[in-house]
Amino acid sequence: MHWRSWDLNLKVRLFGELITHTFFWMYFPFMALYFSDSFGKDVAGVLLMVPPLLGMLSNLFGGYLADKVGRKPTMLLSLCTSSLMFAVFAFSGSPLVDYFAFIGIGIAGSLYWPASSAMVADLTTEEDRRLVFATFYTAMNIGVVAGPVLGSFFFVHYRFELLLVCTVIELLFACAIFFLVKETLPAEVRKEKAKERFSLTQQFKGYAVIFRDKVFALYIGAGILVAIAFMQLDMYMALYVKEHVTNQPLLWWGDWTFTVGGTSAFGWLMGLNGLLVVLFTLPVTRWFQHWSDRNSMVISSVLYGFGMFLMAFTANIWLLFGCMTILTLGELIRTPVAQSFISKYAPEDARGQYMGASSLQFSIGRFIAPLTIGISQWLSPVGVFGIILAVSLFSAYLYIRLFRMIPEEQHSTSQS
Repeated sequence: MHWRSWDLNLKVRLFGELITHTFFWMYFPFMALYFSDSFGKDVAGVLLMVPPLLGMLSNLFGGYLADKVGRKPTMLLSLCTSSLMFAVFAFSGSPLVDYFAFIGIGIAGSLYWPASSAMVADLTTEEDRRLVFATFYTAMNIGVVAGPVLGSFFFVHYRFELLLVCTVIELLFACAIFFLVKETLPAEVRKEKAKERFSLTQQFKGYAVIFRDKVFALYIGAGILVAIAFMQLDMYMALYVKEHVTNQPLLWWGDWTFTVGGTSAFGWLMGLNGLLVVLFTLPVTRWFQHWSDRNSMVISSVLYGFGMFLMAFTANIWLLFGCMTILTLGELIRTPVAQSFISKYAPEDARGQYMGASSLQFSIGRFIAPLTIGISQWLSPVGVFGIILAVSLFSAYLYIRLFRMIPEEQHSTSQS
């Protein structure tokens, strides 16, 4: 399915999300430093624990809204809220007000993604869905790569102007969605949902039903384990590289050498990860599009675990690049498949809620992942990376169990 044949809804959102995500990453990586300078490291550390917690609740509420009032109204609410919060951030002269605006931006963003993912699922066929999700993932990662580079200049020197542009960009994207994007929640589902009373109790009842779904609960459990391993990229792996990778030549020509080590080596590794994601998400998705969901998820967990584990045995930057390539391949195989799986598995009238609930695996994984930092005081790198490998392999085992529980007619392509 070539992007030119996509529905206009998808084209508008692909372009809009590419732009807004790039601007998001122009300020987001610098917020920890900003709040540390404003409040002190200890207070900032506590303050920065709040947004992920609120983001979890906002994701769930966004999924509920996407199924209750529609995908389009939910996305418009998100973009209008984030635009207002960016304006408050831009014109504020108080770090405390900046912090509450930052929380508001995070809540608005969490509202958006369940509706966005549900709309992709609404508009694509099962065979095209992986490739479409992969294209959106590529666009997002272009922002991840380009945003911090641009932000390192603009956030430091032109913060007010940057935040003002973010305000305008969010408003323009909201206008594009209002005028160009059509609602995709089926009319009969909307009529049925309109009869239900809007209440938090009703929302929690809906999610209680979802989490009693044993297959979905197993999917969340496996996803949490994958997220714990994935989050080590900027947690234990960062610490390991900083402490064990000493200055060494990366490039050399005659008497000239370019050396990296410690923090700079970590930056190069993360840069490679981002570059591989941008360049190879779509090719890898095409190469593996005939693989079953089960095999794709299992092999991605195994690749990620072994890519991490092999790092324990080397401090050579080029061998570490090889390890990063292995684990990034696991990331590229898994991401579009995981999104596609939920869109196929979720009932049509609860697709938004399933998308919102699915995001919990990353939020919970993000909370548990820092434990490896504490464990590293007691174990050698081989021990810590061994735990990461074990977590990844256990997630692979849970994925195998998961697909054994799904009725054959629901995953006719899951067995190879």
